[in-house]
Amino acid sequence: MTKCSITNLIRSPTRGTHLPHGTIQSVENKFHLGNYVLDRQTGEKTWEAMSIYEKALHWKKTLQLLQNQSEKMGKEYDSPESKQHIIPFIESFQLGPTLNEMVEPDPNAYPTFNAFFAREIKESARPIAEPENDLVTSSPADCRLTAFPSIDLATKYWIKGFGFTLERLLGDAELAAQFDGGSIVIARLAPQDYHRWHAPVAGTVRGIKDIPGSYYTVNPQAINEPGTLDVFCENKRSVMTLERSATGSPIAIVAVGAMLVGSIKYVEGVDTIGTQVRRGQCLGAFYYGGSTVIVLYPPGEVALDEDLVRNSTEHRMETLMKVGWRTGIKA
Repeated sequence: MTKCSITNLIRSPTRGTHLPHGTIQSVENKFHLGNYVLDRQTGEKTWEAMSIYEKALHWKKTLQLLQNQSEKMGKEYDSPESKQHIIPFIESFQLGPTLNEMVEPDPNAYPTFNAFFAREIKESARPIAEPENDLVTSSPADCRLTAFPSIDLATKYWIKGFGFTLERLLGDAELAAQFDGGSIVIARLAPQDYHRWHAPVAGTVRGIKDIPGSYYTVNPQAINEPGTLDVFCENKRSVMTLERSATGSPIAIVAVGAMLVGSIKYVEGVDTIGTQVRRGQCLGAFYYGGSTVIVLYPPGEVALDEDLVRNSTEHRMETLMKVGWRTGIKA
């Protein structure tokens, strides 16, 4: 039975009313038609269904279509005419209450839709956890986050596509070897999220590497379905390597572009070798679409918070997080 026929069956008027609460979501979760997300603050579990459009993109795996569409939409959303999309976008995702967090809270002040999409947040709106403790690590984004103490656990519970290796992800065998046996944090940004990423630790920029690639969706349905391409290693991405101030260890921050993301842009000056960054400092912005930030830590560098690991492994769920929230501490 196909995924579509299963969904139609359990949603049918004659059968759906007799199913126990949560059955539809459970089946859809099993067959990767959506996923659960746990709010770390409230403990509330919510269901995020994958749109029909995303299903089509995921199943077809049509590279040229995605690339053409991404470039087309990127140009359209950089045009002055795209301003007309800002208010409907705010209303659709109920973003009104968040506007006062922005450096520019007036949506009419943005010249294009992309300018609004990559809007800058006030630093005071995202204070970092335990700012006095340099051994603490924090979330790089407002996101749906998964955290794994080892790459093996990440591939066991979450990254199911074939071909995932650190060497392919980073595009550098020597760099990848430094993270062998280390920990991984995956921060997925949905279109409605604040779309910039921040430093999870304080450190000095030691390397920047841009890697060309595809435009596949980074939704969990594309990540944790066995037998599919590994989109993290296929998509366009940029790798920043930091030397952590507190320990001298390397930290890799991988910004992964995705469906309809036309560009990955660093904040001016941040992508210069030798630049020092603070934990919580903004590093860059994604333009329209969904996207992901992956943070890699070498062995012994971080003990990830137990609730994040438990949600990611035992419950196989993402955790709703904000920039600066604690993800762990030096092991």
